[in-house]
Amino acid sequence: MSKDLQDFSCLVVADESEEFPDALIYAGLLCRYTGWRLLILRVIEPSDPAPWASITEEVRRQARDAAESLTQRFAAEAWAECGVTAEPVLREGDLKPQLRKLLQEDTSIKLVVLAAATPPISPGPLISQLGKTGGLSPRPVPVVVVPGALTRDEIRAIALPMAAAVSTESEEDAPPAKPPSA
Repeated sequence: MSKDLQDFSCLVVADESEEFPDALIYAGLLCRYTGWRLLILRVIEPSDPAPWASITEEVRRQARDAAESLTQRFAAEAWAECGVTAEPVLREGDLKPQLRKLLQEDTSIKLVVLAAATPPISPGPLISQLGKTGGLSPRPVPVVVVPGALTRDEIRAIALPMAAAVSTESEEDAPPAKPPSA
């Protein structure tokens, strides 16, 4: 596997939806077989300011602790299911601007994986945005939407050929080795 390929990252956006574990497993399997890094983004939404700064700070601290606990649980699940170490990325603010900012800052992110709710529920705010704007950031980053109705076996059946294709394409795209200079 080329060094360049190992520098790639796959980002999965964490939430507490029923479908999120499906996206996590897909991303984890893809990372396992490609050698990519797995990043789990959790954005802590701002809370309403309390009348006293100490209360606001305590609410903020509790939200951060909860987000850290959640991403650690998801990282443990990625390890148990896929054998990959996931790196939590915590941000504070609104989800869409924080995701855009992260995609601009971290150019190693080559793929974003999102979970979609099954109909009749809305697929989710980020997936709805994709349909309206054509992307999540000004930098072109492919997005994979994992439907919530898939079984784990179906997720594996889809993720493994994708991982093999990514690994093969990267090896094919590598420039031919140059003979040593005399």
